[in-house]
Amino acid sequence: MNYSFEYIDIILLAMIAGFIFLRLRGILGKKTGHEENIGATFAHDFPTKKENHQKIDETNFDEKAKDDFLKGAKIAYETIITSFASGDLKKIKTLLDKKVLNDFSEAIEERKNKGLTSETTFIGINSADIKNYNQINNKFEVKVDFVSEIISCVKDKDQKLISGSPEKIKKVYDTWKFSRNVKSINPNWLLVDTQA
Repeated sequence: MNYSFEYIDIILLAMIAGFIFLRLRGILGKKTGHEENIGATFAHDFPTKKENHQKIDETNFDEKAKDDFLKGAKIAYETIITSFASGDLKKIKTLLDKKVLNDFSEAIEERKNKGLTSETTFIGINSADIKNYNQINNKFEVKVDFVSEIISCVKDKDQKLISGSPEKIKKVYDTWKFSRNVKSINPNWLLVDTQA
């Protein structure tokens, strides 16, 4: 008469099931009535067609287009300055015209050959103003005057200061020219010229 072990097995299995239930409840939580309505949180309207990016040219470069352009130009300016200073052109290859990319590559290579390192801290952009813009054939070009604040210095291989100051903030005045093919569906602009 080993019927007593069957009852112990049932009680043991019930205790294991209860333990698992309590652990799941502790992990998943319980419904309190204050849950957020998920249906109201997420939008149910999906775009039915692709957004059509308006092509920019001289005829439709209005104030909104200028503001949008300057927002992107400021981001590009900071990204290019910091990437060039660190010697990393991989991040900004898609922002540079081939000629500018070659010029930057040569300058970085020359700096490396001389054993120099550049330390740059980008503080911020004081102003960015469109100087002029024009369209030549399919190329739309915009020239922007930037005024920024940067801490910059160049050191040799022995960490001796060659130029600049690692503590002094200097005001930098740059004029950069960006270009874009108006017939292209690619919305990106390329930096085609820099002047200090």
